[in-house]
Amino acid sequence: MAVAGGAAVARAITAHAGQGLERGEYAHVVATRDHHVDPGDHFSDSPDFLDTWPRHCVVDTDGVELHPALDRGTLQAVFDKGEHAAAYSGFEGAADGVGLADWLRGHGVDTVDVVGIATDHCVRATALDAVAEGFATRVLLPLTVGVAEGTTAAALDQLRTAGVELTGEPQRF
Repeated sequence: MAVAGGAAVARAITAHAGQGLERGEYAHVVATRDHHVDPGDHFSDSPDFLDTWPRHCVVDTDGVELHPALDRGTLQAVFDKGEHAAAYSGFEGAADGVGLADWLRGHGVDTVDVVGIATDHCVRATALDAVAEGFATRVLLPLTVGVAEGTTAAALDQLRTAGVELTGEPQRF
C-alpha cells in the first residue's frame, strides 16, 4: 500500500533490523503483509481511507510484494493477511498455516516491537492485538508512518491507553 514516506520507512526498518540482529537485540524478525485475493468491500473505487481502500496488495500482482527497500534476508517468516476479508492486524495472518501469536510463542518470544505502515491502521491493530495476546509491546514510531495526521494521533492515544510503549516521534512526510 502506498503511503507517503513508506519507502524511507522500509529502508530504515532494514537498517534497524540488521543492526538489531547483529547486536543481539532481536532473536527473530518477521513481517506481515496484506495478501488480498478478494477482500470484499475492503476495496472501493471511492475509498474513504478508513474502512475502504483502492485496490492494493493483490495476489499474483507486483503489488503483493514487500517493498524492495525492505531486506527479506533478515526475515524468518512473512505472515499473510486479508485474503478474503479486510485484515489490519498481523495477528490475523499466517505463515505456512501458523498464526503469528503461535509462531511467536513457539519461538519463545514474549516481547515484540512493531514497525511499518500505516501507524493509524495496521501498526495500531497489530500492536493492540499483541498486547491482547499477552506480549509486552513497543511501537518504534520513527519506523512507522501514518496515512493521516488525525487518525495517527487517535491511534497513538489508543495505543498508550492499551499499555503499548511508544518510543521516539512519528514520521511526518
